[in-house]
Amino acid sequence: MDAEITLLAGTAGTTIATLLATETWNSVRAGVLALWRRVRPDHEAGLAAQLDASRRDVLEAGAAGDEQTAAEVAAEWRGRVRRLLEAHPELVADLRALLAELAPDTPAAAPAVVQRAEAAGSSRVYQAGRDLHIGRP
Repeated sequence: MDAEITLLAGTAGTTIATLLATETWNSVRAGVLALWRRVRPDHEAGLAAQLDASRRDVLEAGAAGDEQTAAEVAAEWRGRVRRLLEAHPELVADLRALLAELAPDTPAAAPAVVQRAEAAGSSRVYQAGRDLHIGRP
């Protein structure tokens, strides 16, 4: 589940940071607050302030052509979301639904693929997300 959480948190953080600078920002704010409220209602005021500050930062960065700040805001939200999901993995489906509603074209709307393999001794493991062609001499 950690790889799935990391991937989902990455998508969510980037989506949140990107949408904070759009007209859908109120929907983003409400959705993120509702998600957190389910498990951390005591953090709602602080989280609302963080969302508002992130919005200001993203808007100012956009006006100044500062891509670094926008990337930092996205990284902050990726971390926040990852920590939330690690502590409360039951929110994964709810976050996927929120992302599908806010940004239907995001990869988080599709099921995650997780591959795991274990090799022992001199065995080999080959994994691929699609076609795999192996030529042995």
